[in-house]
Amino acid sequence: MITAIVLIDCATDSIPEVAENLANLPGVSEVYSVAGHVDLIAIVRVREFEQIAQVIAGSISKVPGVLGTESHIAFRAYSQHDLEEAFAIGLASAD
Repeated sequence: MITAIVLIDCATDSIPEVAENLANLPGVSEVYSVAGHVDLIAIVRVREFEQIAQVIAGSISKVPGVLGTESHIAFRAYSQHDLEEAFAIGLASAD
């Protein structure tokens, strides 16, 4: 699975509508309304690298109200679950 984090600037008077339209796009798994220098963050998850361009340039950028995007491709995911497994030495939990 390939993951891209897309920072989105949009027309401030239509953030909820833009977010809803983005969330309904194939390949977009989540959309967050955020504080900071961007209005929305979309998480794109696709199976093949070529699909990234289709989703971001072909769909996200064409949603009415989207003014600009900045995309970041994830190399590796880290989560608390992953860290616990990485540092486990095979001992039973003391819980």
